[in-house]
Amino acid sequence: MENLLRPLIVVGGSVVLTLVIGWATDFLLRKADDRHHDTPLWGLLRRARIPYQLVLCAALLRGSYDEADLLRSNEEAVGRALTLVLIGSTAWLIIRIAAAIVETSYSRYAHGRAHRDPARVRRVRTQVTLIMRVVSAIVGVVAAASMLLTFPAFKAAGASLLASAGILGIVAGVAAQSTLSNMFAGFQIAFGDMVRIGDTVVVDGEWGTVEEITLTFLAVRTWDERRITMPVSYFTSKPFENWSRGTPQMTGIVYWHLDHTAPVDAMRDKLRDILRECPAWDGRAYDLSVTDTTPNTMQVRALVTAKDADDIWTVRVAVRERMIRWLADEHPYALPRVNTADAVLPPALNGTHPSHDGARRSPDGVPHQRRYHGSPRSER
Repeated sequence: MENLLRPLIVVGGSVVLTLVIGWATDFLLRKADDRHHDTPLWGLLRRARIPYQLVLCAALLRGSYDEADLLRSNEEAVGRALTLVLIGSTAWLIIRIAAAIVETSYSRYAHGRAHRDPARVRRVRTQVTLIMRVVSAIVGVVAAASMLLTFPAFKAAGASLLASAGILGIVAGVAAQSTLSNMFAGFQIAFGDMVRIGDTVVVDGEWGTVEEITLTFLAVRTWDERRITMPVSYFTSKPFENWSRGTPQMTGIVYWHLDHTAPVDAMRDKLRDILRECPAWDGRAYDLSVTDTTPNTMQVRALVTAKDADDIWTVRVAVRERMIRWLADEHPYALPRVNTADAVLPPALNGTHPSHDGARRSPDGVPHQRRYHGSPRSER
């Protein structure tokens, strides 16, 4: 009877004690979260309750397993398994706690600067994201190494591994040159303020928003919801456009190819009216000018402004659509068309008029000889 109750008390007591402590801790965190609405720390710490309970349960079982008198033949294997669970859950708990602290600090910083300096907030967000990935990687590597060291075979091989660490490091560095370059490029992007999460960029002719930055790759979400994934080393070795660099304010251009008779002054007034009715226009500036001409049309350019890349796109398409509609309704003659009328010939010179065969004739039909309007020497 004692042999049956002892493992039941040890295992069951550890599980019950873990649930009670976990519930009490979660209750206190929930109360603290209700009292302090200005900080999300307590709510974020509640996300760590699962690894926290695993740590408690594994620690209690590991400490009291010898008293359970259970599976004596496999005592070493069970103890090692509990140790591995304890190491893994501890690493998981550390990552969750670090993420909660970092996220709380970032939230406070972003809340105070979101309206005054959004570019700085995006920069800090990028740095925080990469720092958390580095911390997670370090904790994971340490946890994995600690798990391996629980096996006697790895302890015996430790000396030989350390002796050959220099050679292995050189070989690994050469083999992982591309990965290491991307990793260092990730740090350069994070702390060099080259590109940040949320920036609007143009890469390889594709316009989109930076959605994710890791130590090895960067993801850009395009306007049509596609994801472009590229190594971060691309942004340190090739030119690209960052429309959010410095200030997000932008100036957009709209072109029309119109007939030479288009009412440019009336178009300026109409552009002003269109922009006043467009909420995306920031009111900074606008302009309309004739920038080029061809034998059949002239090029009219409108300059408009907006607070960011999304709004400048909205302003441009609204101005282009409404101006064309207005021209078609009010001034259809201004739209480009193919000229099929007879050519207007130049006026006759010296009382002559051009004939169909190209010769210059007098009113009575007699061809005139060519006359030179210049100095007398030109008539030689």
